[in-house]
Amino acid sequence: MNNVIKLVLDVVKEVGEDQENAELIDATEDTRLFGANLDSMGIVFLVTDLEAAISDEYDVDLTLADERAMSQKTSPFRSVKTLSKYVDQLISEKQ
Repeated sequence: MNNVIKLVLDVVKEVGEDQENAELIDATEDTRLFGANLDSMGIVFLVTDLEAAISDEYDVDLTLADERAMSQKTSPFRSVKTLSKYVDQLISEKQ
């Protein structure tokens, strides 16, 4: 799980640099994502960059923004922590 958190944080920081968002550049596990620091387009950039990073790092192709993600009680895109847990779960299911 720690490797997944690091991967998510790295991608969040890259998106933060692209959007010149200091809170995302200095992101921690508790950093809020959707609504607080990212609008819907920001989430699209985050998701596509993260899917590519997961593919490179774990050799697993995932679709993060799908029916399953959108139907959850707590959005996986709420914070770095919730997104990391969701990514870790999906990777575990694929391996």
